[in-house]
Amino acid sequence: MSKYPVHPDFQLNGTSLKAPALRELAVEFQETGELYEQELGTFILDWLNDKDYVYVNTSGSTGDPKSIKILKKHMINSAKATAKRFKLDPGTTSLHCLPTRFIAGKMMFVRAAILGWKLDVVPPKSNPLDQVFKRYDFSAMTPFQLDNSIARLHLLGKLIIGGGAFSQSLKDLVQDSPTKIYETYGMTETITHIAVRRVNSKKSQESEQPFKTLSKVTVSQDERGCLVVKAPKVTSDPIVTNDLVKLISYKKFHWLGRLDNVVNSGGIKLFPESIEKKLAHQIDVPFIVGGEPDEKLGERLVLVMECDSFDASRLDFEVLDKYEVPKEIYCIPTFARTPNGKIKRSDILTALDADSRI
Repeated sequence: MSKYPVHPDFQLNGTSLKAPALRELAVEFQETGELYEQELGTFILDWLNDKDYVYVNTSGSTGDPKSIKILKKHMINSAKATAKRFKLDPGTTSLHCLPTRFIAGKMMFVRAAILGWKLDVVPPKSNPLDQVFKRYDFSAMTPFQLDNSIARLHLLGKLIIGGGAFSQSLKDLVQDSPTKIYETYGMTETITHIAVRRVNSKKSQESEQPFKTLSKVTVSQDERGCLVVKAPKVTSDPIVTNDLVKLISYKKFHWLGRLDNVVNSGGIKLFPESIEKKLAHQIDVPFIVGGEPDEKLGERLVLVMECDSFDASRLDFEVLDKYEVPKEIYCIPTFARTPNGKIKRSDILTALDADSRI
């Protein structure tokens, strides 16, 4: 018998499954399933074995992808914290539409198996709701998936978004959605989210709400102004991040951007993510702001868009502060991305050439 039993109310694709039957299904997934089912089958077998841990691959968005060991008891604690925060009881219907090879996909299964949810699994494609014809209490998506699912969001009660930048323009699109939508903050090392904020409430329409941590999680800042996370239920040691934040309290914070992305232009520190928020309403294609080498300034600020052409005269830089105005604008056909769709800023910026300038 597995040390990590399955909740008696757990269902997968409409079938109640105890551990022995779940193992059989996992093997069947591995042998005859599509790729997303094979990945799920492999993880189910890892979860049901007697080891106290699993290996999880990081996304590679802020460095080289790596495999890290995560304790199963910490994954269980994370699942319980999510259930508590979003009031998700046994019998909750949930839609799994993420790749199981990454932590977010793994946790969708763990939550369901541990908490007794009814979990349906669909291919983790860009428009996961296209072939869905029933309503679910809970799901998780990337911003890209959300952008392609706006018309069918009424099928979801609560939705968490992670795994990439949640643009202001996308937030504007979901303001009138009946679905309760939450932006999450977390990473593989914290076993997905340790803080969330609602993006389509009355409060969020009036002003940007801070992230609020889950139960038993506290935050502070180091001397660089970066977030330090203490989450003893999901990680043994405090995690020092490279995320610059404005700290509101030991439970609340505003995210400003990555320290790695800060542009030092002539001694002025510029925060690309903050500048991107100001420009989001004007640009309808994926874009980033970043720095490129400059002999006089050290770095100069540039705007890079994923497109074949763009009418730069459309841009109103009056919304930016004096030093936030890009010195150059680039248009490139395709952005470098990680396997789960995150934009690879450094790869894009280092590959810029004069031919891409507008």
